[in-house]
Amino acid sequence: MASSNSSSLQVKDVREGAEIVYGAEECQKSSFALLEELGFPKGVMPLKDLVECGRVRETGFVWMKQKAPSEHTFESIKTEVSYATEVTCYVEKGKMKKMTGVKSKQLLLWVAITEMSVDEPCSGKIHFKSVVGIGKSFPITAYMTEEEKAKYLENKKP
Repeated sequence: MASSNSSSLQVKDVREGAEIVYGAEECQKSSFALLEELGFPKGVMPLKDLVECGRVRETGFVWMKQKAPSEHTFESIKTEVSYATEVTCYVEKGKMKKMTGVKSKQLLLWVAITEMSVDEPCSGKIHFKSVVGIGKSFPITAYMTEEEKAKYLENKKP
């Protein structure tokens, strides 16, 4: 019993001083604003039915809770990703690290994604690392909304 108490205390400590928003609409606005601030495309975390989002600016700790786990296929790169009911990470400009709750299907295995990053200035790639340190990069456009993609491609024209 003592161990469950200490783990709930740790969780409480990590979230102390957090800015928290509730409800699908507010959480979506908040998560899009965060992704934009960090330099990530809006489509990189397609969570469904968000109920709570929180951020501790001091430490960079962020969490997003959805009603139920979900899966999403990024069609252009044929990659399936699953999102747990709660996704957590520590954020800084261009990077999400110590991620929990995100897995990518590689061949027949689900691999936990622990970090994702974008280059500054943008190289046109988004980089992912797994729990075993294996990394993969994909075109950033694979994670953009149609609006973001049109604007990005327009800016890339000579």
